Amino acid sequence: MLLWSLVGLPVLAGAALALARPGATRAAVPAGVLVAAAIAVLAVAASVTRPVASAPLLAGIRAELAVDGLSAAMVLTVAGALLAVLLVAAGEPELRTGRFVGLMLIFAGAMLGTVTAVTLAPLLMAWEVMGATSWALIGYHHRDTDAARAASTAFLTTRTGDLGLYLAAGAALAGGVGSLALAELPAARGGWLHVVAAGIVLAALGKSAQLPFSFWLSGAMRGPSPVSALLHSATMVAAGAYLLLRLAPLLGASGWAGPLVAWVGAATALLLGLVAVAQSDLKQLLAASTCAQIGFMVLAAGVGGSSAGVLQLIAHAATKSLLFLAAGAWLVALGTKRLGGLAGAARRFPLVGAAFTVGALSLAGLPPLGLWVAKDTVLAAALQRSVALYAVGLAGAVVAAVYSVRALWFVWQPAAGPVEPAASAAPAEVLEQRPTGQVAPVVAPVLLVLAVGAAGAGLLVFGSGVLAPSPAPASWELVVSALVAFAAAGLAWRRGARIPAPAAWLGWLGLEQAAHRLLVRPTLALAGVLARVDDRVLDRGVDAAARATVRAARGLDRRGEGAVDGAVRGLADGARVLGRWARRPQTGQLHQYYAQASVGFALLAALAVVLIVVR
Repeated sequence: MLLWSLVGLPVLAGAALALARPGATRAAVPAGVLVAAAIAVLAVAASVTRPVASAPLLAGIRAELAVDGLSAAMVLTVAGALLAVLLVAAGEPELRTGRFVGLMLIFAGAMLGTVTAVTLAPLLMAWEVMGATSWALIGYHHRDTDAARAASTAFLTTRTGDLGLYLAAGAALAGGVGSLALAELPAARGGWLHVVAAGIVLAALGKSAQLPFSFWLSGAMRGPSPVSALLHSATMVAAGAYLLLRLAPLLGASGWAGPLVAWVGAATALLLGLVAVAQSDLKQLLAASTCAQIGFMVLAAGVGGSSAGVLQLIAHAATKSLLFLAAGAWLVALGTKRLGGLAGAARRFPLVGAAFTVGALSLAGLPPLGLWVAKDTVLAAALQRSVALYAVGLAGAVVAAVYSVRALWFVWQPAAGPVEPAASAAPAEVLEQRPTGQVAPVVAPVLLVLAVGAAGAGLLVFGSGVLAPSPAPASWELVVSALVAFAAAGLAWRRGARIPAPAAWLGWLGLEQAAHRLLVRPTLALAGVLARVDDRVLDRGVDAAARATVRAARGLDRRGEGAVDGAVRGLADGARVLGRWARRPQTGQLHQYYAQASVGFALLAALAVVLIVVR
């Protein structure tokens, strides 16, 4: 009951709030925060008691949920991020609606279902709900055509990858895994094992915005900042990495999937890190860095370092939630998220600036903050498999220090002049929204709590023994990563705005344009061809068949209807004649009935005699 409540409460409460009448908006935020607090309590209870829930679904297939060592950390992370995000969202008037709070709760419920599912059937259901609500949240400002387009791009791109889950489910059934249990997928027979692995990898890479799917996360930044903080820190983007960490035995059993996933993760960590360095928009920088940081988790899954990947996931969730919420607070106060327009933001709002500084330094991988330890556990697992993987991962860590400190450099620069409440440090033409000149009182306490989590998440989990990393990083690895991170951070601080930004990096490696050329344009061309075939062949064929049918009906009406009607009338007349003949013997006189019976028996006797003679 505890587990069903954990997943069902946010979904049901969210649906009720999303469908509530507009007049009930005032109660939406308090109700949402109350539900999020209840979810946090349930998450703590579930992480302690480790419940299991099961219900029949189809013949031989059950919907099973469970909280174990892997999912317990995720349940707590999702619940904590949801509560923090809803508290901060309460400071933005346009987000105090039942629709927004309801969608956030439904999304969180779907994510909780995703991380606790131990069979493919409920995983598929939760995965679908998560994708649908992410589309609605990214496009929350649906009158903004750019936001609506970005939501559709994110939805269609991730949906393309999501088809892999259906492929994996079908292949698992064909391969003898009738229960669709995740733990039994590595036992799929023959070539079906490779089909299952391919489907899982496709779905996970698409959802986690790894190469070559990374471009959709850029447009997703059109959504409200609290949406970015939740979807792109601990939930949706992390879901694919979590799935790969959960199914690391499947990747290993296939032989090829593990190395492929590891190299995709390492390449994403490096290349999308370079993309982050080039961005002039703070949310775009954080989005690209999300792809890069998730790359370390995917790398961990590929080399079998599940515990290291979960450490990275937890530390990254706290760090990125903090950074996105701080960026959103500055966007509301100053009306811009451009790095150039945020000069002096950390000085003007010191509490937000201090929290942002902790998050940025953690993202840079500087000791002793959480991501330093978490990232090194991933690199230690990579080193055991391949020196080349370790080198690429370490290069990605160096780039992380550059883009993190670059963002920090901008927000701590002295403002060009005093910023009044009605103005902004950025020129008027680049304002994204009307600035308020202040940060909501609820924001600072939430950011400070997240800053504590960003600073110590990796260390606390590492020290608790709940998810002891294997292998643990050696002392020399910790020293090397710390030295290169400090060196890169120092260089980034000295260079500041003078760090080069090649067009390829600024444009997200041209991934969206490539997808348009290689996928969208051919798909539209094929759709055009099929439309012409439908219009000129299928449609004309249907029209010709309809016309022929009408002509045949008219011909039958003219020539055949009279004959048919005559035959029917003849049958009716004959039936009436027979009826009159049948009524004649029915006189009601008993002696006539005896006479008729005698005649009948005589005829039968005569017939019998004739048959005997013939034989």
